[in-house]
Amino acid sequence: MDLSGLYRRHSQDVYRFAYWLSGNAADAEDITSETFVRAWTGASGVRAETARAYLLTIARNLFLQQRRRDRDRHDALREEADPRPGPERQTAAVHRMAQLRAALLQLSEADRTALLLRAQEGLRYDEIARALGMSVGAAKVKVHRARLRLARLMNEPTSQREERSLP
Repeated sequence: MDLSGLYRRHSQDVYRFAYWLSGNAADAEDITSETFVRAWTGASGVRAETARAYLLTIARNLFLQQRRRDRDRHDALREEADPRPGPERQTAAVHRMAQLRAALLQLSEADRTALLLRAQEGLRYDEIARALGMSVGAAKVKVHRARLRLARLMNEPTSQREERSLP
């Protein structure tokens, strides 16, 4: 059987099969055309009585190869992805840090100092108490209240913080 006769007789069946496999018209067209190229250039001739099954088998194999290539390409892209944060995350982190600095400045100097001595410097409460000239209990309360106030300030909309900081 010649290629044009083979194509006229089976192209719609191959296309429909490829479309249902891939779910994509462009992929189905590519698979269909490649199926007929492979059938024509194949080592053994196509027999008329088995042509349809032979062509559908080629189409299925082409679909599976394409899916493996796509998966491998996707895996390679995922492996090559830069693990560092992207510009959006970096910008968000810079914004969050600026927001934290502004909120810290809203705290009184004593609260800010107590909180920073505990959170940033890692001092124990007895060391904070000694540094600030207060009891250990007062230092614990000061740090706790400063944390709560900072958390509230960080969760407030920016406009409310700005209004409160205006003279």
